[in-house]
Amino acid sequence: MRGVGNKIDRPLLIITGMLVVSGFFLFSSASLGLLAREGVHFSSLVFSQLVLGIGFGTISLFLISRIHYRFLKQYSLYLFILSAILTLLVFIPFIGFSSGGATRWIFLGPLSIQPAEILKIGTILYLATYLSNMRAHLDKFKTGIIAFVLILAVPAVILLLQPDTSTLVVIAAAAVGMFFVAGARWRDIGILILIGIIALGSLIAVRPYVLDRITTFINPAADQLGSGYQIKQSLIAVGSGKIAGRGFGQSVQKFGYLPEPTGDSVFAVAAEEFGFLGAVAILALFVALVIRSFWVAVRAPDYFGGIVVVGLTLLIVTQALINIASMLGVIPLTGLPLPFISHGGTAMLVTLASMGVILNVSKYAK
Repeated sequence: MRGVGNKIDRPLLIITGMLVVSGFFLFSSASLGLLAREGVHFSSLVFSQLVLGIGFGTISLFLISRIHYRFLKQYSLYLFILSAILTLLVFIPFIGFSSGGATRWIFLGPLSIQPAEILKIGTILYLATYLSNMRAHLDKFKTGIIAFVLILAVPAVILLLQPDTSTLVVIAAAAVGMFFVAGARWRDIGILILIGIIALGSLIAVRPYVLDRITTFINPAADQLGSGYQIKQSLIAVGSGKIAGRGFGQSVQKFGYLPEPTGDSVFAVAAEEFGFLGAVAILALFVALVIRSFWVAVRAPDYFGGIVVVGLTLLIVTQALINIASMLGVIPLTGLPLPFISHGGTAMLVTLASMGVILNVSKYAK
């Protein structure tokens, strides 16, 4: 095993840097489409992305990459509890903020943050700690699947109350991936899949908007001016890009047609401006991130290091794939932002902090 003085994995750092830099240029172009819309504060939008997201996120990445990842294991339970409490603050009047029927933000002075992003990394760190400590007993029902479900129930309850079903799906997907890598039996994975199907059916029964999204996915032409409007405009943007795109800044759909051009629709703007080649390049960067991060996980010096890298990588890439697939009409719309690119200072900060953990593990790779 290498010594403490080793450097972080340079290829992974370069991939991360490419995603951040290219993401900011894509975000800047997409944000120009908001200038024609009323009630949008362009300067605060850019400030949040550039200062809170990229600025503080980059600082967090390098600071965390210098803190031994085993320190995070020692305090993972406290981080998990703290992130859960922080997320619960959204329900306190005058602190929490609601928009579009969801209560997901809290105000800290002039800044607003989305604590569910912090809950994602808190859940993964504690789950990695539990799985690494109990890896010899995961085949038992009580210490295996029961304990796993109970840990996952904490973020599930909080996020369903907001509601933020999409973030819960991302956390659950990453958690199941970690459980599988840790050595869970196929029997337990099958049970978790069954639980997921039952949960989805229950959500459809009690949350009409979930059924609307599924119905729109099946027949997007049924209500092209209503529930099917976003996917219609997204596909127009993607198709307009053709092979090489219209050119940087030349998207037409971002000006008043495409909802949330800096949010979950940013991939459609990128595909319109850079075409099929640009869209493939974005996918290639995320694929490279997965390959190199899993290379780090395989060579991690201990069980915790490997599992936490797998979990954090799956958090980022699962969300990216869900966002891209929904913009292409492959799956129902989710509202999830595209990591490294979409607007969201808190999301960018947490994503870069997660990369800091992965880069720290890479310093000790065998």
